[in-house]
Amino acid sequence: MAMLRLIFAVLAILIGLQPVRMYAADTAADPAVRQIESFYAALVDTMKRGEQLGLQGRHRQLTPITDDVFDLAAMAQLSVGPSWVSLSESEKQGIVEAFKRMTIANYAKNFAKFAGEQFLVEPSVKTRNSDKIVESKLLSSDRSSVPFNYRMHLVGDKWKIVDIYLNGYVSQLALRRADFSSTITSAGAAGLVKKINDMVDKQMSGT
Repeated sequence: MAMLRLIFAVLAILIGLQPVRMYAADTAADPAVRQIESFYAALVDTMKRGEQLGLQGRHRQLTPITDDVFDLAAMAQLSVGPSWVSLSESEKQGIVEAFKRMTIANYAKNFAKFAGEQFLVEPSVKTRNSDKIVESKLLSSDRSSVPFNYRMHLVGDKWKIVDIYLNGYVSQLALRRADFSSTITSAGAAGLVKKINDMVDKQMSGT
């Protein structure tokens, strides 16, 4: 009986250390699923060292994995909408850099410490034309869950996130598009970059 309790204790520790799939592990997991698992693993690692790293440190820690897993240029373009085509290359690059900074800051700020959370990833994907949908959920220590689903497309030989569906169905990009496009109309690309950076500066002023 004591040995059985020990086994369960070890399993609980292992589960708490990494994102897990909702069902039995598949040694030939879909590459889009592996990308989400890699991101969650990095996020959990950063959360576990959150207080030690501090907000700026968490931001730095999450930068490489965010670059690897998110198609930030495509996400910025979709968030801006049709007016993107009328922008200069330097204006586009400025928006992409601000969008990247905002994306990383959101994770660094909102996932500041670890309290037993788990990220559960569905091992099978859904297809939508040439894109894939990876379903996942955040399971809190109180066992409540929040769905986070990802639309991914192929960039070169790697699957990358192009949209996040909050609560499983609300497009994050659609929520931003009205705000971003109206800012472009009223204040131009420079106004949007300033708006995003001012928001991030406020976020990053804490710990």
